[in-house]
Amino acid sequence: MSDPMRPRASLRTAVVWEVLQDALDRRVKATGRDSLDVLDTGGGSGNFAVPVARLGHRVTVVDPSPNALFALERRTAEAGVADRVRGVQGDVRGLFDVVARGGFDAVLCHGVLEYVDDPAEGIRNVVAALRPEGVLSLLAAGLGGAVLARALAGHFTEARQALADPDGRWGAGDPVPRRFTAEQLTALVEGAGLTVGAVHGVRVFADLVPGVLVDTEPGALDALLKLEETAAELPAFHSVATQIHVLGETHGAGED
Repeated sequence: MSDPMRPRASLRTAVVWEVLQDALDRRVKATGRDSLDVLDTGGGSGNFAVPVARLGHRVTVVDPSPNALFALERRTAEAGVADRVRGVQGDVRGLFDVVARGGFDAVLCHGVLEYVDDPAEGIRNVVAALRPEGVLSLLAAGLGGAVLARALAGHFTEARQALADPDGRWGAGDPVPRRFTAEQLTALVEGAGLTVGAVHGVRVFADLVPGVLVDTEPGALDALLKLEETAAELPAFHSVATQIHVLGETHGAGED
């Protein structure tokens, strides 16, 4: 659990990182190349780009925020991977104004679909950035996790509103424009022509457990992390996860 290549805030990212790292390792073996070309859409300050670059891969981060890209530049310099990470300003809708179509072995689309006007179009764009054999790492907000969190906080009307709302929003003050079920995300991935390789629930318990318990109880953090990793693979927990992670593969990549 002390792998230095893990992104920070391991409770929030460990499950995704394990799946992503395994997918990249498989692409390395399949291609015979030590270094892959990875696109991180909405990659911000490099929470995943930096550890991916530490694995030796070349990463292009596309993000609409100049401040995030400035933070990315500083972070990559501090991590010693500035030569392997390139940041460009842009978004999914105009993706091919800033990157090459069909130029990447892997694409990360984390926390992006919630904010695009047309999720299906967004997925088609990021998939079009893949080479004929490649993988997509898709992470988006889960509906069930938000409903559960509002209910446990005593906001029962908001929880019910989220269930009834087409976008999974609990009210006007909801900071997340759109949430998804695992079934909706897998349908989007398959609709873009990919095969679903794996589905994981992310942050099933982490957002519900009091922080003071994790911080003060000896061994609690590692135990909670192991629980998250075990529950993540079980379909029964996908419906209550804060986020849903879907690994999509081109048909050729799935046959490696």
